Amino acid sequence: MAAKRILQLGDPLLRAVSLPCPDLACAQPVLADLRDTLRAFRRAHGFGRGISAVQIGEPLRIIYVEFGGRPYHLIDPAWEWQSADTFELWDDCFSFPNLMVRVRRAVSVRLRYREADGTPGTLAAAGALSELLQHEMDHLDGVLAIDRAEGRDALATREEWERRYRQPLQ
Repeated sequence: MAAKRILQLGDPLLRAVSLPCPDLACAQPVLADLRDTLRAFRRAHGFGRGISAVQIGEPLRIIYVEFGGRPYHLIDPAWEWQSADTFELWDDCFSFPNLMVRVRRAVSVRLRYREADGTPGTLAAAGALSELLQHEMDHLDGVLAIDRAEGRDALATREEWERRYRQPLQ
């Protein structure tokens, strides 16, 4: 497949609630496009771990993630559980790559989904993977990180964030 254009903040489709995937045949090309788009974005910007189908103009409940050296193909993911314990972090998004948003996320989560071959799966995650899954699941419901901004000083341009908040490498 090929890398697709990523919808940017202000595109009304980013606020759409994504629909369940009608069949696995429709999911395969979308997953390939998501993989190619994620990798192209990462090459161009130096970051990126996951992307939802709506971000490339496909309002379907499909997420593609590359985390911990492995790909995740999540078709029709749904929450099973989210911890009451939370943490704050600075979040970024392919749809507004020059903006950082301080958000609050559950420490750990569990979701169910279908694999690319239709096999049912369950994914439990904590920390960084938990945060990433929550970000991508929000996209499927038309929710953006800016909607979850924590407090008055929760937005920063990437340039200002790097100057003020980025931790130096140890």
